[in-house]
Amino acid sequence: MEQVYVTDKIFEKTDFSLSPLAKGEYEQCTFVNCDFSNSDLSEIKFLSCEFSLCNLSLAKLNHTALSEAIFIDCKMLGLDFEACNDFGLSVSFRNCILNNSSFYKLKLKKTSFTACKLLEVDFSECDLSFAVFDNSDLSGATFDNTLLEKSDFRKALNYSIDPERNRIKKAKFSYNGIIGLLGKYNIEVE
Repeated sequence: MEQVYVTDKIFEKTDFSLSPLAKGEYEQCTFVNCDFSNSDLSEIKFLSCEFSLCNLSLAKLNHTALSEAIFIDCKMLGLDFEACNDFGLSVSFRNCILNNSSFYKLKLKKTSFTACKLLEVDFSECDLSFAVFDNSDLSGATFDNTLLEKSDFRKALNYSIDPERNRIKKAKFSYNGIIGLLGKYNIEVE
């Protein structure tokens, strides 16, 4: 099957769940209000691409390359980011719904999650050093053996992180968020 190379193209209101996106490399492309739900995006390369108002829920990401990919106002339920090609993986998320997604064992240094819903997301064994979680809801998110050094949780909501099971050296937390570090002790803080 022939691979395509597409650069600087804008895709608007396209339903890729009905007619799949061609396999290949997409560089500096913009996807606006597109539906990728349940699509197979395996082995496609997205380089410096922006996704805005897109639905990527349950898309297959086997060996998908996401380099400097930006997601804004996207619905991204149940995505297996761990299946992505981890070489050069670089993403940022703003106002996205990423509930029930998995980032297991990924290197996501300096990743920005701004105003995102990250309910029940798996961050086990991730490198999230220098990551920022501004105004993001982390209810039920799993942090286990996760590298969180110098990460910023000052504006994060509803997280529960065990300092004994994660590396949090020089991570930033707000005074009000300290309860998220003490949850396992079943104590009351007033």
